[in-house]
Formats: sequence, structure tokens, C-alpha cells
Amino acid sequence: MLRYLGLSLCFVFGSAAVGADNKEQSRLENCAVVMQEILDVPDNIPQELLEKAECVIVIPSMTKIAIGIGGSYGRGAMVCRSGKAFDGPWGAPAMYALEGGSFGLQLGGESTDVVFLVMNNRGVDALLSSKVKLGGNASAAAGPKGRSLEASTDASLRAEILSYSRSRGLFAGVSLEGTSLRPDDDATREVYGRKMSARSIVTGKGVSVPASGRRLVDVLEKSAPHNESTKTPSR
Repeated sequence: MLRYLGLSLCFVFGSAAVGADNKEQSRLENCAVVMQEILDVPDNIPQELLEKAECVIVIPSMTKIAIGIGGSYGRGAMVCRSGKAFDGPWGAPAMYALEGGSFGLQLGGESTDVVFLVMNNRGVDALLSSKVKLGGNASAAAGPKGRSLEASTDASLRAEILSYSRSRGLFAGVSLEGTSLRPDDDATREVYGRKMSARSIVTGKGVSVPASGRRLVDVLEKSAPHNESTKTPSR
């Protein structure tokens, strides 16, 4: 009897582990869907900005939650360019979580997709080191949209992190200052099958892109294969 009970418990816990794996892998796959859909919007992220970004963070279906006066929470993934100067091909994804205060009125919906562009080494290093409060540990601004940067403000061009949202079919740059981004180590472990830090994934060598993250990396590689910010201007 005890033998069968033990086998049953193993099956239950084993099934739970598989379910957790599938959940995080599905989330990573959904990041690719969201990124592709946003890039397909006619008035989307300016190509010049995407080409200069060192990392991209995608948080699909961020939701509002009732904590105190309100709050928001979302989980997704960050993909960075490889190499010491972040000028190589897009690398393997690390899972990330977003937490923040009540800004539902800005986003205009109960569930919102969010995309962040990390524009320089300082922004990347802050995100890899610890939990980052946007507007505190790292400068942040609503990202400009459109085919060119002509309408961009100085603040958006100087910011370390630019943020965009899509809710109810509407896509726009939106300020998310006061919210926080942090590595989601538990989700990363479920995706890779072992404990790995965001820094070891982003800056390490020999980390293979998991099957569930392949499409997201391919979308970025196709849309912005080279880091244009590292190129020397022609004379």
C-alpha cells in the first residue's frame, strides 16, 4: 500500500513540475507572439531605436492587482545582444518580472502587453545586478513611436530604458516610472531546467537558446540584426 502511495505522490509532484515547465515555456513563447504583433503595427517602435537597443524586455498580459490602492504585476523575458559591448547577435533569454504601483489609467486596460528597450550599458548592468526601479536606479521614459525619431523628445533620447504598452489594440509609448523590474530566477530555472542567473545567461558564453525562446530571438534577429549604435559615423 505504501509503495503505491509513494508512486502516486511521485506522479503528482512530477506532473506539477512538468506543468510549471510548460507554463514558463508558454510564457516565453507568448513573448515572441507579442513582439511580432507589435512590430507589425504600422506606427510601431522606430527602427532606429530598435537597432540601437542593447536589450529588449517583453512582458505579455501584465495585469492590475488589488494591493493597497492598487498595483500591477507581469512576467516575461529579456533578450540582449551578445558580446562585451552588446554588439553581437541576440542571445538567450532570461526571465523577468515587473511590479509596480497603480497606473491602470495610463495603460487603459485590465491586461496590457509591455515592451522595454534598454538603450545602454548602464541600463543593462542595473537590470542584471538587482531589482531596478524605473526612474530611480535607471532613467526611464515613454518611448517615441513612428517610422522616424523626428518627434522624439530629449528625455526619451537620453533615457536608459524606453517603455511601450499595447492595450485593447492601442499601441503607445507610456511612462512606467516607479515600477520595478527584476530577474525572475524561479521562472528561468523552469525554462532551462537548472538554476541560472540573468547575468550568467546574458554575459556568459555557451548558453544555448531554449526551444521555447527560439522564436523571440528570431523575431529580434530579423528585425534588428546589428547594433547600429556601435558603428562609427561616416564622414
